Amino acid sequence: MPVADHRGYFGAMPAYTGALGAKLVTFYPENRDVPTHHALIALFRPETGEPVAVMDGRLITEFRTAAVSAIATDLLARRDAATLCLLGAGVQAASHLEALRLVRPFTEVRVWSPRHAAEFAARYGVTAAASAEAAVRGADVVVVATSSPVPVLDGGWLAAGAHVNAIGACRPDWRELDDATLNRARLVVDSRAAALVESGDVMAAPGIAAELGAVIADPSLGRTDSRQVTLFKSLGMAVEDVVAADLVYRAARSFSKEVGPP
Repeated sequence: MPVADHRGYFGAMPAYTGALGAKLVTFYPENRDVPTHHALIALFRPETGEPVAVMDGRLITEFRTAAVSAIATDLLARRDAATLCLLGAGVQAASHLEALRLVRPFTEVRVWSPRHAAEFAARYGVTAAASAEAAVRGADVVVVATSSPVPVLDGGWLAAGAHVNAIGACRPDWRELDDATLNRARLVVDSRAAALVESGDVMAAPGIAAELGAVIADPSLGRTDSRQVTLFKSLGMAVEDVVAADLVYRAARSFSKEVGPP
């Protein structure tokens, strides 16, 4: 739902998969001094419908988004991928840096952002690139993590065999990838039905090769050769948030039982 007066968006994301709950999330892409995303996740007891927990969903959103990209990277990127490029220097860039390092031993990491690349590079010990093109050229894995409504990635910059995780442009009238990227890449999405109505990038692509779940079940649906460009377009699914929140809830209950009452 648009919050037109303040150029923001509000979303409700319910799910049931053993765990029952919903995320309420706001997205204000023009925020500068506070994060662009805020969220609450509510969990309910599936057997009775009773509410059992409400928790801050912003950190869960950061971690589960990067975790799904790490799965996609592990399945789709070349095994010898050594150079990581981050377009964007916000919370998602940081969480992706942490998560992707768990699936590939990157020896070089470059970051580009119109405002915060130098600060991010200093904080995380990576290299600040002078331009988006300089960051992307020669990279094996590229993460597009900006709030730009227009393309920031030029497909002509991508090396043969590169893998791209694109996690922004979550509106049907927004694009973060240009036509050259979409025409070059083998496209995998988290949900075909959602991507075809929510993502301007996917709507402009010539086709979808597979959903990520299908690639997990059958890796042959992913990369087909070492020179192929692969692309995972991530929009996020409610089930990811609810399952992650349920893990947090169960861990908190387990910890509470271990330490006992205060």
